[in-house]
Amino acid sequence: MYPVRLPFRLVAWLAALVVLGAVSAAAATAPAVVPVEARPLFVEGYAGRISYAPGDDLTLHVSTSAATFEVEIARVGAKREIVWTSKSVAGKELPVPENASSHGCQWPAALTTKIPAQWKTGYYQVTLRAADRGGKFTQRNRRTAEGSCYFVVRPAQPGKDAKILLQLSTNTYNAYNNWGGFSLYAYHGQGGNQGHRVSFQRPPSTLFERWELPFVEWAERQGIALDYAVNGDLETRPELLSAYRLVLSVGHDEYWSKPMRDNLEKFIGAGGNVAFFSGNTCCWQVRSEDDGQALTCWKQNFHQDPIYAARGSQATLASLWSHHLIGRPENSLTGVGFLWGGYHKSHGQFMDGSGAFTVHRPDHWLYTGTGLKQGEAFGGKDTIVGYECDGCELVWKDGLPSPTHRDGTPETFVVLGTAPARWAADDCEWYDRWDNGRTGNAVMGVYTRGGTVFTCGSTDWAHGLKGGDQAVIQITKNILERLGR
Repeated sequence: MYPVRLPFRLVAWLAALVVLGAVSAAAATAPAVVPVEARPLFVEGYAGRISYAPGDDLTLHVSTSAATFEVEIARVGAKREIVWTSKSVAGKELPVPENASSHGCQWPAALTTKIPAQWKTGYYQVTLRAADRGGKFTQRNRRTAEGSCYFVVRPAQPGKDAKILLQLSTNTYNAYNNWGGFSLYAYHGQGGNQGHRVSFQRPPSTLFERWELPFVEWAERQGIALDYAVNGDLETRPELLSAYRLVLSVGHDEYWSKPMRDNLEKFIGAGGNVAFFSGNTCCWQVRSEDDGQALTCWKQNFHQDPIYAARGSQATLASLWSHHLIGRPENSLTGVGFLWGGYHKSHGQFMDGSGAFTVHRPDHWLYTGTGLKQGEAFGGKDTIVGYECDGCELVWKDGLPSPTHRDGTPETFVVLGTAPARWAADDCEWYDRWDNGRTGNAVMGVYTRGGTVFTCGSTDWAHGLKGGDQAVIQITKNILERLGR
């Protein structure tokens, strides 16, 4: 049989089909070529300390995937004032230790600068910004990233320009910060786990905007001079207190160490005044560690605290201040406590509540100029009774509440306002002396023991200042003018 001779062009065409088929088959089976992608862009950091005085060296500890980053520092109050900027600081990505939540990042300082004498006392926000052009082969867009941290500047001369000291609830900020995986809460911890030690030496979260800022904005607009400090300053710098007539706690001031409390009670005993425009105040005892750079609190797991295991004095047990093993309920400091308070319009408790205080004893100096009468309510428009509340055991006679004093509330405490509050079952039933089904109250009142102490018994008092409630404004003015001079 003779071979068939095909035209040259036909042969070339068939060969091309074979090659194209092979290429198509290879393309169908070979993995796709993935271009090199740009790495994520991030910048985050923390201040070396959260409390500084003019003349101190401020350090910022920053990790970033960018080659350089920018820094902006601003004082936050009734207005935001930018006080310092740097457009190009060398960046470096730094490792995150496994125990960063409890023992800090241990990052070196990326920037050090001296705090000028002209920086006013206050809360300072640090904004960190980074930018790049994206990837080398793909994602070639201008990208930006932003992080933030904070610090507080104490007054250069305590008490010189203000007789009122606002100590910010920075222990609470740290307790709720889950950066690195863990906080003092399980609900947002890695694997649903709760930590028992938290470090300030990590990128922070802040609750200043939620709690203290509305009070600060109102006070500064009123021309009311305030000096600033942090929770830890009450422990390590107690000499600050003697320069003031009035110390303020605002919002959510939940975590207190024994030295903090000892020093403030000594201040009150010597004639100093305190106003707790806060709730859930001094609920948990903490122990400061690492020169004030970390907090320990075992909370409901108090039996794991080495203090408990030592079987000696339980005075510094890191659990509820009202725990019977500690025997020092917060009532004896603030007049009220969380065991007889709880939640209002939160955690499923009194969700249909009014968010208002009912007035008792309207002839008291605290109500001067409000025009409020017995049994009337105020603050409901702005929900000044909300979230977490403190109260005391009450007995009612002729429609008026009075403390029983069995829970540590001082003998001179006068109840001026109440609203119903109750703990959520999953919060309280671990405590072996809890009365199931207990309903309490947010209690507003005053007592005198050397100095005078006011408490509002609610985290949300400042909502009324922000919302312009005239009764809340007048009561706040009465307290500051009477106790702050």
